[in-house]
Amino acid sequence: PNLQIAGRNIGVDCPVFIVAELSANHHGRIDEAVELVHAAARCGADAVKLQTYTADTLTLDVDRPWFRIEGDSPWRGQKLHELYQSAATPWEWYPQLAEEARRLGLALFSTPFDPSAVDFLERQQAPAYKIASFENTDLNLVRKVARTGKPMIISTGMATLAEIDDAVRAARGAGCRELVLLKCTSTYPAAPTDSNIRTIPALREAFGCEAGLSDHTLGCGVAVASVALGATLIEKHFTLSRAEGGVDSAFSLEPAEFAQLRVESERAWQSLGQVNFQPTAAEGGSTQFRRSLYIVKPVKAGELLTRDNVRAIRPGYGLAPKHLDQLIGCRVVKDAAPGTPLAWELVRAA
Repeated sequence: PNLQIAGRNIGVDCPVFIVAELSANHHGRIDEAVELVHAAARCGADAVKLQTYTADTLTLDVDRPWFRIEGDSPWRGQKLHELYQSAATPWEWYPQLAEEARRLGLALFSTPFDPSAVDFLERQQAPAYKIASFENTDLNLVRKVARTGKPMIISTGMATLAEIDDAVRAARGAGCRELVLLKCTSTYPAAPTDSNIRTIPALREAFGCEAGLSDHTLGCGVAVASVALGATLIEKHFTLSRAEGGVDSAFSLEPAEFAQLRVESERAWQSLGQVNFQPTAAEGGSTQFRRSLYIVKPVKAGELLTRDNVRAIRPGYGLAPKHLDQLIGCRVVKDAAPGTPLAWELVRAA
């Protein structure tokens, strides 16, 4: 593996590392946040991720047109400050949630949105950091996170190749040695047709690091498909119930769906194997059920083989069907009853 987060390996030779993004799905209640951590553990998540910001570190509390969300957005009409204030996770929750996660065997880390958040998370001994898509052009923030020496995950939503290169150079130049780039489509929810997950192996090849997926599509089909393209880390938003509503609920997985993601992504990873053009050891017992060539009518010694008395049938103890044309017109060397598998020693040229 190329890197570890809280002792868990991440790499193409390891099961996919799956992160449950809590975001605002705690609805401002610490008890619900704790239950989300417990549910993530039950569902097989490897890590839980928070977001560390305040409305005031992200924007201004002003009512001007460009501070209000427009367009095709689930938050259309809201002021940025109002949205971020309602969605923020109180920083004082972090120690309790981190302790719950550790007790359950989960990693817990966060996305910082400004330098003060990085300082806070360092005091909490965060094991890793995530740079959100909307912050991947904030190179000062990227550098500050990189200087911690912790593993970094950078979402590439909206970024051009040049902007991704800027972020990677900034991270590497400031000391980052363990890096994961996530293909991300920054729409909420995202359409599968906009996901372009063929980008994942291109990210790995272009930047020499691990690559994965931050997925905002509905369901887990896109995420599972990403495993076949080499995704080694998958992040999905997680909620106890979409029916409860909330900022992120519409594109979040419920526990049963998240558990399915865990199972199916691991199956997808297990299925990758290696390039192989030979029967596997597990297939050994199945070869007997192939077709092969058999005597299907009684024949006497010296009699000719014809398409009437030889057929390709199951099981597979006779000669391969590809030899049928060679055998037609040969003579049998001894009497043979129906059900006799054909072998070279049973025939001679006419």
